[in-house]
Amino acid sequence: MDQGPVPALRRWLDGPRFLPLPARDAAVPAPRLSFEFFPPATEVLEAQLWACIRRLEPLRPRFVSVTYGAGGSTQARTHATVSRIARETTLVPAAHLTCVGATRAEVNEVARQYWQDGVRHIVALRGDPPKGTPFAPHADGYAYAADLVAGLARIAPFDITVAAYPETHPQAESPEADLDNLKRKLDAGATRAITQLFFDTATYLRFLDRCLAAGITAPIVPGIMPVSNFAAAARFCAACGASLPDWLSDAFAGTENDPELRRMVGAIVAAEQVRVLQANGVDEFHFYTLNRPDLTYAIAHILGVRGGDSTQG
Repeated sequence: MDQGPVPALRRWLDGPRFLPLPARDAAVPAPRLSFEFFPPATEVLEAQLWACIRRLEPLRPRFVSVTYGAGGSTQARTHATVSRIARETTLVPAAHLTCVGATRAEVNEVARQYWQDGVRHIVALRGDPPKGTPFAPHADGYAYAADLVAGLARIAPFDITVAAYPETHPQAESPEADLDNLKRKLDAGATRAITQLFFDTATYLRFLDRCLAAGITAPIVPGIMPVSNFAAAARFCAACGASLPDWLSDAFAGTENDPELRRMVGAIVAAEQVRVLQANGVDEFHFYTLNRPDLTYAIAHILGVRGGDSTQG
């Protein structure tokens, strides 16, 4: 007597069909990329940073940004790194600049110095106070990022990027208030926003829908963090309010003592994330490199971005 299909085939016969992600069309330009670095604290870390920069430079990213420590703690190192990138590479540097804990005069002086050094792109952020210290606007400073953006626009015609939070800033009163704040930053003169990291693509796509419904039409560039150290990624997510999905924890389970396996898992996870976003029409990505280039370079290759690709300008 026929018992019907074996269990292994029932899902195929009864379940939905899933088509593959579309192959990259050679007639469609590769997506635009940008990369984030952090300033080195030691000579060893400086060598690692510059190896990362030289590895990624041939990909011709739209720009590369250099972060700023809490409370402006890395101001001198950030400035030195940005200035060296401007002098010694073909890359377009973008300097992170925060207003927390500083007067307007101090912030304005840093911005003017960047302009004098040929830096035309600023990533304007409110910034975080030193760890354990609650945020409070400086009495003589820019209170929030929107005020900083307006101030920078008065100093010089900078290209200004701001931050966006698909899962809402941890200190925001509500998702609606957070979205209103993003709109104020863009209305003040910012030209784009880069999102905090996220791992579920639906999180970004829902956020993009909300931005469009709120009348925000500036580019909202997804921030992608390839993971090679899951424990460090978990700590970072806990600090910034980004969710860490169970499927990601499961993907890295058992890889603690196998760095090569971790890199392979990290590359697969991030490549799938950006491919799904690309299939949904996203054509620009910002990678948090953590000064480690290999995963970012591999994902760029998958996306069709190769050394010397003229589409990256």
